[in-house]
Amino acid sequence: MSYLRPILLLAFALLASSLLLLCPVRSDEWQPVTPEELKMTSEPKAPGAPAIFLYRQVDRKDLGRGNTEYNYVRIKILTEEGRKYANIEIPYLRQQVAINGIRARTIRPDGSIANFDGQVYEQMLEKTGNRKIVAKTFTVPDVQVGSIVEYHFNYDFQDGYVFNSEWILSAGLFTKKALFTLKPYDRFPVRWSWPAGLPEGASKPEQGTHDGIVRMTARDVPAFQEEEYMPPENELKFRVNFVYNEMGFEEKEDKYWEKFGKKEYHRVDGFVSHGKAMEEAVGTIISPSDAPITKLQKIYDRCQQVRNLSYEPYKAGAEEKRDKFKMPDNVEELWKAGYGSGNDITWLFLGLARAAGFEAYPVMVASRSEYFFNPKRMDSHELEANLVVVKVDGKDAFYDPGSAFTPFGLLPWYESGVQGRRLDKDGGSWIETPLAPSAASRIERKAELKLDDEGELAGKVTVRYSGLEASSLRRAERNQDEAGRKKSLEDRLKQNIPASAEIELKNTPDWKSSNQPLVAEFDVKIPGWVTGAGKHVLLPTGLFTAAEKHMFEHASRTFPVIFDYTYQKVDDITISLPTGWQVSSTPKPVDKDAQAVAYKLSVDGANSTVHLQRTLRNDLYMVSADKYPALRSFYQLVRSADDQQVVLQPGAAAAKN
Repeated sequence: MSYLRPILLLAFALLASSLLLLCPVRSDEWQPVTPEELKMTSEPKAPGAPAIFLYRQVDRKDLGRGNTEYNYVRIKILTEEGRKYANIEIPYLRQQVAINGIRARTIRPDGSIANFDGQVYEQMLEKTGNRKIVAKTFTVPDVQVGSIVEYHFNYDFQDGYVFNSEWILSAGLFTKKALFTLKPYDRFPVRWSWPAGLPEGASKPEQGTHDGIVRMTARDVPAFQEEEYMPPENELKFRVNFVYNEMGFEEKEDKYWEKFGKKEYHRVDGFVSHGKAMEEAVGTIISPSDAPITKLQKIYDRCQQVRNLSYEPYKAGAEEKRDKFKMPDNVEELWKAGYGSGNDITWLFLGLARAAGFEAYPVMVASRSEYFFNPKRMDSHELEANLVVVKVDGKDAFYDPGSAFTPFGLLPWYESGVQGRRLDKDGGSWIETPLAPSAASRIERKAELKLDDEGELAGKVTVRYSGLEASSLRRAERNQDEAGRKKSLEDRLKQNIPASAEIELKNTPDWKSSNQPLVAEFDVKIPGWVTGAGKHVLLPTGLFTAAEKHMFEHASRTFPVIFDYTYQKVDDITISLPTGWQVSSTPKPVDKDAQAVAYKLSVDGANSTVHLQRTLRNDLYMVSADKYPALRSFYQLVRSADDQQVVLQPGAAAAKN
């Protein structure tokens, strides 16, 4: 179960840079605009850019109490497309952060000014676990090509909320100049690094000998270019990480992690060491005659029945106070209370597994959803998720029941294929979590359809999501009502059909289970699915193939390709033809097995029926940029096969029309 990662807050804050002396301008003051900035019509170092950052700034103060971050942004609008940057969005994590002092204005090409005095709105961006990311949004007035948009504001952080700070140098636009400063928290030692390197125009961060402020200037920072299926963008961007460590820093990496492991093991052991209570609890869950794996699954399922507060909607104001929970201090309290955080529920599983006689260890792992872990950085905050490893028949098995809707025997995708620290009293050791095979996560689509004389395709479609496909869907929709979930499933199917379709969900899927597939049944109508070709009609074979139609179209690649998890897609489609229609020809079967990826298509036509079977298997996790051409070639083959047509001969009446 992932811990809230405080470092992520600044990943959203960094549209700005900083004043050299850490003395932010007052909220009613602006920095001067030069004639060159007003006259600028393009940037030679960013040809064709719709807009650029003329100036970015962030001034950060980590004080323990009254932590603040002042941001200043100046954007030059260069094209009509660039006018969209008049719509400002400032994301933040509501539980720990407030935004204050928003000021904005437009400087017209002639130098006149239009101050922003409109409404600031709040928009939901993401709800993950008990983390609620929202944004302040507003639109600055009268933005034209050649205008300058600028705004500044403060992030004010919760008292006592000190965490690792971060400067993100890369942004979605070219940055002409950026200034960064940080006043570190003086009670913990701090050090910094730049994992992805620094751009050519950036100086190395240096700390003042008298004031302790860390400063940095960056010039001509290229715009960050996104690619499909790339690693987490925060891992790829130019950035400077600041790491606080209350334990102090060790010169030797092994010593640092041994020290961390001992301390963390002591903390976890104190939480789960309530043997008698756990023995009594496990006696109500398992039977002595159960096989070992059956015992573990019963314990796992029971832990997932505990109320998981990490996956409930964030509540504010009076509602939050009314539902305020006292968080348990140990597994005995958690068991009696019947609720806890996802992290604590995973430790409950550890306590129950030990009480059942299993050799089980706590594990801290690094989620790969935002960054890739590097132990050389000696940053224990990167081990942000917890799980349990259990010896079963002499082999390690990994479990995280605190991650809601995760099936028994699987890990959530962001905890799979990652490095972690198995904890023990001696400091622990490094392990790597397994990746699930593609067969564990499938989308199976079965269609029973009829084609009419007008070319409309209609009938029943059943979609079966299993494994990580099901858990990801359930997690995403957990706080939606039935209407919202219905729409989500209908939209998901529409997005996979490469034509306009009418879709209606007809059943009520099981949204609560972790181990059972999520099954959705639809009525589907697709007008004009066939096209005329002389005396014949062409029927496309690719009914659910829209997701693959534009994958990896670009000839070149900068970053590696990474998939969240491996998967299979299996389609079984039966189409009944109108009376008198016949199948003239079907495409040749395709069977391409490239080991890590495979594609198979077969089309049969007999007795006025077309039967299509399609399988796409992807067992890839990461593909380096130099191997991208082979991956692209495979998906070109998939597109080509999906674009094939079945040739139909209409009946006599239809042919006359």
